[in-house]
Amino acid sequence: MANVILIGMGGHSKVVADIARRCGHRVVGFLDDREPAVPNPLYLGRVGQAAEFCQGEDRQLVIAIGVNEVRRKLAESLEQQGGIQFATLIDPSVILGSHVEIGVGTVIMPGAILNADAKVGRHAIVNTAATVDHDCRIGDYAHLSPGVHLAGTVTVGEGTHFGTGALAIPGVRVGSWVTIGAGATVIGEIPDSTTAVGVPAVVKKVKNNI
Repeated sequence: MANVILIGMGGHSKVVADIARRCGHRVVGFLDDREPAVPNPLYLGRVGQAAEFCQGEDRQLVIAIGVNEVRRKLAESLEQQGGIQFATLIDPSVILGSHVEIGVGTVIMPGAILNADAKVGRHAIVNTAATVDHDCRIGDYAHLSPGVHLAGTVTVGEGTHFGTGALAIPGVRVGSWVTIGAGATVIGEIPDSTTAVGVPAVVKKVKNNI
């Protein structure tokens, strides 16, 4: 059991806190740069105080923020400080196949399924009831929203966000920092830093570099 501190106090953080507790950890508090509107005894202070509160071998930190760009910036900043351990949380209801690899700081939410030889990077999110089939590769800071389904050997780049209920057929590659719209079906390669929507998914927007 670890004493877990969460960064963020939004709706996503509530779910992550529940997962931590179901994993047998103790949630000792939350850090957020916005003080809660209603007093919360578990509010510890601002994000900049993370190193102060995370001292000790039994203390672990989770960045419980759903926005990929924010999660990356916080992770990089905190890692540079040193001395902080990040928790990896896998809800007890999750089904993991053989040889699945999950990076540090990642959260796998209730009802998700990851099949044989799937790999998920650091500080990623595999959300409620998402499925990741065999040999998929999910990059650091990526987010698969609830009900996303990836067939086998799909590659998802760093920081990419699949919206709720989106699908990808076997073997496709989705680049880094891509947004796939809710309910979209990916049947071909999607280039970096784009937004794709529809059935089949079509690129509608090119983003500025992340």
